[in-house]
Amino acid sequence: MASNSTLEQSIDKVLMKTEKEVLLDLKNSGLDSQQTLDNSLPKLEQEFDKIISDGKKEADKIEKQIIGGADIKVRNKQLLLLEEGVDKVFAKALDQISNIDRSGDYANLINNLLDESTKILGTTEVTVFTNAKDKDVVKSALSKFSGAELSSDTIDCLGGIIIKSKDGTMTFDNTIDARIDRLKPLIRKEIASTFGVGN
Repeated sequence: MASNSTLEQSIDKVLMKTEKEVLLDLKNSGLDSQQTLDNSLPKLEQEFDKIISDGKKEADKIEKQIIGGADIKVRNKQLLLLEEGVDKVFAKALDQISNIDRSGDYANLINNLLDESTKILGTTEVTVFTNAKDKDVVKSALSKFSGAELSSDTIDCLGGIIIKSKDGTMTFDNTIDARIDRLKPLIRKEIASTFGVGN
């Protein structure tokens, strides 16, 4: 029985020693883990700050894209409305021009168009084309331009003239249609500038 007691005491000593070692190992592991956590905390905070900073940058970028896209849509809408308005004004003006009386100021306009056109071509030796409505006005104005003759062919235009040198090498379109087409971009630009659109 005594040997049993000694055996039990020996087992108890081993168990106590093992328990102390295990507890010490656990304590040391806990301290090591705490130290590792403490050491990695600043790095984790830096990573967290970087993630937040990157997220803010991405959010700012997306916000700018959204605002930029909205600005472009607004500007496009303004340009579209401006274009519609300018087209309406041109349509009304063209309607008035096509129905204008072909005497007085209009006869002076034809004289000016002929004078300008012959100066541009550098000759009065030209054939002049016009529409059916302007034939009489142009014929009357041609009496002042020696060497110029009226073509029997008519052209489709609102008014004005097209002249060709008699040798056929030069042509100048000085119809009202062509003049409007040349002025349209300038007029649109001026209107857009006046209303602050497209800047």
